[in-house]
Amino acid sequence: MVRLAVLLLVFTSPVLCPAQQQVGSPVNLLLITVDDMSCDSVGAFGAQLEATTPNIDKLADESLCFDLAHVQVGNCYPSRNVMWSGRYPHNSGVEGFYQVKPIEYPVLCNVMQNAGYWVGIRGKVSHSTPYQPYHWDADLTETPDGGKEHMKDVDSYYRSTKRGIEAAQDAGKPFCINVNISDPHKPFWEPNDPHPVSHEFTKDEVPIPGFLFDDPRIREELVLYYNSVRRADDCVGAIMRALEESSLAEKTFVMFLSDHGMPLPFAKTQLYHHSTWTPLIVKWPGVTEAGKRDAEHMVSAVDFLPTLCDVIGVAKPEGLDGRSFAPLLKGKSQDGRHAVFKVYNENAGGHRHPMRGVQSEHYLYLFNPWSDGENKFKTATQGTVSYRRMQAVAKDDPNIAKRLELFDHRVVEEFYDVKNDPDCLANLIDDPKHQEFLADHLEMIETFMKESNDPALEVFLNRNDASAREAFMNRQTAESDERKAKRRKAKGKGGKNKGGKKGKTKAN
Repeated sequence: MVRLAVLLLVFTSPVLCPAQQQVGSPVNLLLITVDDMSCDSVGAFGAQLEATTPNIDKLADESLCFDLAHVQVGNCYPSRNVMWSGRYPHNSGVEGFYQVKPIEYPVLCNVMQNAGYWVGIRGKVSHSTPYQPYHWDADLTETPDGGKEHMKDVDSYYRSTKRGIEAAQDAGKPFCINVNISDPHKPFWEPNDPHPVSHEFTKDEVPIPGFLFDDPRIREELVLYYNSVRRADDCVGAIMRALEESSLAEKTFVMFLSDHGMPLPFAKTQLYHHSTWTPLIVKWPGVTEAGKRDAEHMVSAVDFLPTLCDVIGVAKPEGLDGRSFAPLLKGKSQDGRHAVFKVYNENAGGHRHPMRGVQSEHYLYLFNPWSDGENKFKTATQGTVSYRRMQAVAKDDPNIAKRLELFDHRVVEEFYDVKNDPDCLANLIDDPKHQEFLADHLEMIETFMKESNDPALEVFLNRNDASAREAFMNRQTAESDERKAKRRKAKGKGGKNKGGKKGKTKAN
């Protein structure tokens, strides 16, 4: 208890940082995320459907865009904890949708408060820190009258952002506000939705992702997704309007991204290219060059916290896995930006299906130690229309049947030429022409696992041994079952889980 008290004191005590000691106002931080949006749904990142994201595109025109940015994880809670801890899941402890408490490291909220910032959050409050409740200065989802803003209401994002900026001004502090837009996460927009969208697309005009297939029912689902994308964009417009009206836009660092890909098969809860590729946009007035694109350096979510530390001028916490890309924001080059590493462990229901990946600009290698031909993958996207159509069509279409088999059972190793096959359709793991490139990626991921103390290293080194994989999965499943048993016990005692949410958690 004494050690925990000391840690909390270190993490929460207000300490004046160099940025606050300088003459002039420190930079404010506005960190905007969308939920379950694929990178190529954004106009500025190659959307095939016109006018999906006019507000995000406007921000992109004023900012630096990273064409090779990725998140680490293909589902919400673990992905967001990588962003704001600067640590891979096996080092933060947040590998799934369960709380980790106490922690012995600071996260974004702590770092910014220690630096003298007013720190607020809107949306995804329970997904953005290792445990809840956390000591934000304000949950901007809450309204002044004690109610809650609706997560799909566009104007509410204007009100939340405005309240946060004004609260920081009243406190006499710079702000760090993390606004997390719910769309296009399900539930999707639907016809006659009480929370309207500024433009409605039709099912005949929506593009079909290459990892799915054209089908009338899939089009019906995709049009709901794309209308939700447009509503997310409306929310970005509302947030930026609040910032501009505050007269602080020129003193505010803005970062935009998605937490992972669309909530459909082969995107969300996976580590494929479209699972983790994110539309990273950074606007730092007076620093970043408007309209510039970085198509050379690979950055990822684990790098966000150290980068933000450099932006506000404070020392980075010890033990971070990420590396600041602040030099890139200033137009400089940076070595060691040729690959990103990906990690997936389990879904919201605690179903354990660990995966590891390394992606370079040209290739993606994936390791799936759970794959044994019988263990079936469990994920929220199996509840989608697209997955059910895949099941139905597979009965008569051998090509779709192969895709369904891959989705459900995978294979132990996958290797894709993402430059020419971004939809990851052709597994080149046994292709003689690509063995040299495969060897390079195997070396990279082994080094990553060693340096990050990944507990999956041993099974990776013995990946061709089915008994080693089985033993690893038995241990993983036992650990997951133990956590689930503890959560059930806690619910039985208190009527709800430690996060305060009643009922069962949906797969994610």
